[in-house]
Amino acid sequence: MRILVASTAGAGHFNPLVPLLEAFGRRGDDVCIVGPPSLEAAAAATSHRFRAGAEPPADEQAAVWERFTTASGAETSGLIDRELFGRLCTEAMLPAMEKVCDEWRPHLVVRETCEYASAVVAERSGIPHAQVAISLAAVEASVVPLVAPVLQRHVEGMATALLRAPYLSPFPESLDPSPYARTRRWRASAAAGRHELPDWWRGSRAPLVYVTFGSVTGGLPIAASTFRAAIEAVAALPARVLVTIGRAADPASLGRLPENVHVEAWVPQADVLATAAAVVCHGGSGTTLGALSAGVPLVVVPLFADQPANGRLVTAAGAGVVLQPGRDPAGAMAVLRSEEAAELRALVERVLGEPSYSEAARRIADEMGAVPTVDELIGDIATELLAPPRGGGSSPGAESP
Repeated sequence: MRILVASTAGAGHFNPLVPLLEAFGRRGDDVCIVGPPSLEAAAAATSHRFRAGAEPPADEQAAVWERFTTASGAETSGLIDRELFGRLCTEAMLPAMEKVCDEWRPHLVVRETCEYASAVVAERSGIPHAQVAISLAAVEASVVPLVAPVLQRHVEGMATALLRAPYLSPFPESLDPSPYARTRRWRASAAAGRHELPDWWRGSRAPLVYVTFGSVTGGLPIAASTFRAAIEAVAALPARVLVTIGRAADPASLGRLPENVHVEAWVPQADVLATAAAVVCHGGSGTTLGALSAGVPLVVVPLFADQPANGRLVTAAGAGVVLQPGRDPAGAMAVLRSEEAAELRALVERVLGEPSYSEAARRIADEMGAVPTVDELIGDIATELLAPPRGGGSSPGAESP
């Protein structure tokens, strides 16, 4: 079966597709990943072929982010989804997406929910398409009417098409009831190839606290203040602390580090969560989901986007607590400050000290472990959508993309 997998840039968008890409590989499917040039390195790590499209003009992207960081909450609602993903990214990626579909004729398109060019081309061409959740189902469904007017310029009926397409989600139903009629939940297959963390703490066996604010925050103006306040909060804990800041942040901006704190740009999340006792994060969907699937409780510090909603769900499930930092006076995002470090430290101590949080996180992990594996899901979706041929290779008339 020939499968086109489409993503926008950013780890939070591409990483949810990786377990499916691995499952396609195990099946022997012929896969082509299509995305912006900045996605090439991540795509190459999957061993599938990659076809680059175009990025939106840098000045136009910057203008959207400037509006987002300086506008009021009401004005920012849907701005990134509509203007960046719905309009700019779609327009930039359409030529490459059309070329791949015309020349290669995939049997199926699988896209992350913020990538719309592949859905537009699939609808035009009559190719079945499915979408992979990167956030909560209710949040993602609420975005559809916001982006529909932009997408309607390319093909009629896009709102209906997006809502009726299979919605493939790794989020547990108890936390994430879905308005999508064709929701399919899945779990990753048994993890392989995890590695122990280096002994950055010189033999200490203290509990491990993982601090991360995702791959986007490090490039934002709020980064330095937020990371410094978080490090101040955990410095006095009887714990080993690993902080990941993303590749866009400058470690030198964090100043001198406490002895129990180690900073890296990036570490494989599964390696950290295998031994972590607690996670301090912004509530991004990838981090939140990863922690819960590993049975690790959270302290959520929401900064923007869907993070407050994720934090509320964690709290309601009893799997963690939330600290809502103050807003950035210059814009719509929150920013963690030094004066909030003591409160954050107390919340981390609570999560580490009260077993109920770990117990609730483990219950959610058990629920997530009871749904079909990603390999089973792929087989079911393939049968449901088109009963495709098994195995790789191209049928007559299809050219390699």
